Amino acid sequence: MRAGVSPWRRSATWLLGAAVVAPLAACVQAPKPLYHWEGYQRGVYEFLKGDGIGADEQLTQMLAQADKARGRDAALPPGFRAHLGLLQLQSGRVDEARDSFIAEKTAFPEASHYMDFLLAKMGAGKS
Repeated sequence: MRAGVSPWRRSATWLLGAAVVAPLAACVQAPKPLYHWEGYQRGVYEFLKGDGIGADEQLTQMLAQADKARGRDAALPPGFRAHLGLLQLQSGRVDEARDSFIAEKTAFPEASHYMDFLLAKMGAGKS
């Protein structure tokens, strides 16, 4: 023990410090996730594996996930719109698929080459 510092003063200093830090620590929140992933990766895996749901059912689930993300003001993950577009193509929703590919290209410019390829295969050309 240092000379001249009473145990009461050390305890009081510690308590004062804890009283200041505790409310600040309670305000700390976990960072908001960058993307709204909810079920997307698992759904794509199951669809590609062929074990799970069909294209129409997955399309319905993904549209619900997109609505939920919009409601939470959360961003859709990379590839979400592209996969959605492929499902829309399989369901005969060509115009919606084109819109999804363009939206993927807009949200993730690094996907432009692949989206342009898919759009060209659809006869839409580059946009």
